[in-house]
Amino acid sequence: MWLDKQDHNTDGKLDEVKYLHSVRLMFEMISGYGLGGSTVALFGRVGGGIYTKAADVGSDLAGKVNEGLDEDSPRNPGTIADNVGDNVGDIAGMGADLFGSLAESTCAALVVGATSLELTRTTDATYFPLMITAVGILCSFVTTFFATNFAHVRKDNVESTVKWQLIISTVLMTVAIIPLLFTLPATFSFPNLAGVGAPTVCTPWKAFGCVCSGLWSGFIIGWITEVYTSNAYSPV
Repeated sequence: MWLDKQDHNTDGKLDEVKYLHSVRLMFEMISGYGLGGSTVALFGRVGGGIYTKAADVGSDLAGKVNEGLDEDSPRNPGTIADNVGDNVGDIAGMGADLFGSLAESTCAALVVGATSLELTRTTDATYFPLMITAVGILCSFVTTFFATNFAHVRKDNVESTVKWQLIISTVLMTVAIIPLLFTLPATFSFPNLAGVGAPTVCTPWKAFGCVCSGLWSGFIIGWITEVYTSNAYSPV
């Protein structure tokens, strides 16, 4: 990836100093990319939120309170501004937020992985976080295909359909990550904080456990949140 001619001496051997400098420069750029994605998400969500809330409150006060109009009445000009704000906040802003989260998490994994010399010397291993993201896109296609072709979405089964999509995508991702483990070295280490103490030694299956713990934690958190927020369950 970054092992080009400038990282080698005239005899063709790798120059360790130039190599480490190239790696550091590359991951500084990756960190900047993640920060840029987060900034775009911030303006997308905050800009849309300010617009829609101002229009929503204004149209409710002027239309519903003063004029006695219905909610989202087409006779209320403020409703148009409210709907525009909803589109900005819920579609453009949400998309920017998802991109920001994806970019930040992927870039953070790449930067952390760059602290391991064993991973940085193996191009395929460096790509590991990106490959997880790419496999996740494919799993999303399969999950969406299930929702649009096998599940008959009705007004009364939207929650169950979304729940099954979460289950299917989580299981698919768990299985899809396993082939990617073969791109990692048999063992690789990460230096501890400030270089104090022995480095932390990791294996491909330990990396698999880390990824799956986050994957299934997100699924469990979403499930518990639904139980305590949806009127389909007894707590609510």
